[in-house]
Amino acid sequence: MRIVLAALLACCVVQPAAAETLKLRYGQAYSSAHSIFSLPIAVAQREGLFAREGLDVEVLVPIPGGSDKMIAALHDDFVDVTHVATPFLIRAAMAGSDAVAIASEFDNPIYSLVAKPEIKTIADLKGKLVGLADEAGTIAISMRKLIAGAGLRHGDFGVKVIEGTPTRLACLHRGECDAVVLGQPQDLEAIAEGYRLVGISNDAVPQLLYTVTAARLSWAEAHKDAVTRYVRALGASFGFIRDPANRDHVVKTVVEATGVSPTVAGKTLDLFFQPERGVLPRHAEIDLAGLKEVIALMGEAGNLKPPLPSAERFVDTRYLQAAGLQ
Repeated sequence: MRIVLAALLACCVVQPAAAETLKLRYGQAYSSAHSIFSLPIAVAQREGLFAREGLDVEVLVPIPGGSDKMIAALHDDFVDVTHVATPFLIRAAMAGSDAVAIASEFDNPIYSLVAKPEIKTIADLKGKLVGLADEAGTIAISMRKLIAGAGLRHGDFGVKVIEGTPTRLACLHRGECDAVVLGQPQDLEAIAEGYRLVGISNDAVPQLLYTVTAARLSWAEAHKDAVTRYVRALGASFGFIRDPANRDHVVKTVVEATGVSPTVAGKTLDLFFQPERGVLPRHAEIDLAGLKEVIALMGEAGNLKPPLPSAERFVDTRYLQAAGLQ
């Protein structure tokens, strides 16, 4: 009897600590806040996956300026973890930041080069104005590679750097841009409106590690429990997204996050999974081969000087391992 009572008392002592809710500030760029790239976090929030892990994740820090500002927000103690495109994480780390990737968010994005209806091929963009993302990022690098494959080089077309798919689509709508780079679901919307698809990024670059959640190494080590809970919830989010039984729930999340119709949201998911194109990780695992490809692309573009760094330098998989996901 005394043994049973002691066990019950022990459970009562440890339960409050185990049930403690931890707060976490997640940084999000304006450019991703209303795009498909917010999907894993939006699902984790909407379906209570963070809450299930005892996390109160504050996703209300839209950071202006795009991916180049995300790592700075970590160092300014504005956020604890942040969404970031891998080239900007790499660039910051090479400049001395201790930021590392702790989980993957998007692996192989499908970016579409969408043009005015009268433009039929990439070659027709000669002398035209193209809306691209930041030249240091994988979107612009992969698109320039795609366009070069059609015979156009630097100077053959004008470039307007515009951060974020919705903003680039607006440039196309206004007629200021002759073609723009769009992610989902806005590319599907534009095509339905009569604009022309002239190429996709995967034709030039089939494998990438596109966006990750990053944290400062020093901060993560001091908050191991919170980081492990976070990556476990993110892994559960990908499992939820991939489960056909949850299709309607995921469509609703895409609609809420991006403002598109349920039909376009459904077509976006079809594009990702029918057939499987490796757009999303299985469970937040970090694809080192995809990150190595990003580093190689940055080297080709002259954004990194040889010798090129190893992919392992920019990641910390200990928390994914602790959560059983890597």
